[in-house]
This record gives sequence, structure tokens and C-alpha cells, in this order.
Amino acid sequence: MSIGSRARRGLFVGVAATGALALGAAPALAHHCYVPMYSLNAPASDGWLVFSAEAGAAEIVGYHAQCQGAVDAGYDALRAGRMPVGIKIFERMTIGDPKGTGGSANPNGANGKGLEYFGAGSTLADEMVMTWIEAADAHEC
Repeated sequence: MSIGSRARRGLFVGVAATGALALGAAPALAHHCYVPMYSLNAPASDGWLVFSAEAGAAEIVGYHAQCQGAVDAGYDALRAGRMPVGIKIFERMTIGDPKGTGGSANPNGANGKGLEYFGAGSTLADEMVMTWIEAADAHEC
């Protein structure tokens, strides 16, 4: 890989990292929490808005993998890092604070193990998208 390619890749990843923050910001306008998904094979459920890492990269920064191998490389990197492959947001109410009081009924909130809170400094969704983009972009198609 040439120095110019490395510089472009580094710039792209930096832009992607900044854009990935919006993955947390857009849903947070309506809901302050999300559930990490470690499989994309879960059955669909009414009321849940799902963002895979690939969909987040496309929607937030306009990144599209060049081939299926790059898509798979992104998900392989997430699984190797024991990171989620997607997030889901319940559309009908805010989980963990169903009465809208601002408090959390969940002792595992924003710790990378369960319910994550956008406003509590959780960066898991951002890290998921950045990791997927970096691995997908590094794959030679």
C-alpha cells in the first residue's frame, strides 16, 4: 500500500469516526438507549429499529463495502473483537426509563454488557461502526 493510500485511508477512517458519532446522536433525539446485537440472525420484532454495522456505515458516512468479502471482513473483525454487529432501539418507549424520569432501572446500563445509553458516554455503537469500516476498507477486493 502506498503512502498516499495510507493517508487517504487514515483520513477516511477519521471522517468515518466523526460520522459514526451521529449513529448515536440521531436515535438519541427520540430515545436515549439501545441494545447491542451480537447476531444479525435474530427474528424480527415489531417496534424495534435495527441498525447493522454495515447499514450504520452506509447511512451515517456513506461508506459502502466494495465487495462481499469486505462486508464479511468487517463482521469478522467485530466478532473477533467480541463487539456487537448491530444495535436495536425500541421505538415505542424508552427502555430502562419507561416513565421518562431520566433515571435508569438497569444496573448494567452503558457498560458494554447490556442496555447502552447514548447520553451516559457509551461509545459502543461508534466503536462498532468504526471497526467495521476499518476492516472492510482494509480488505482487498
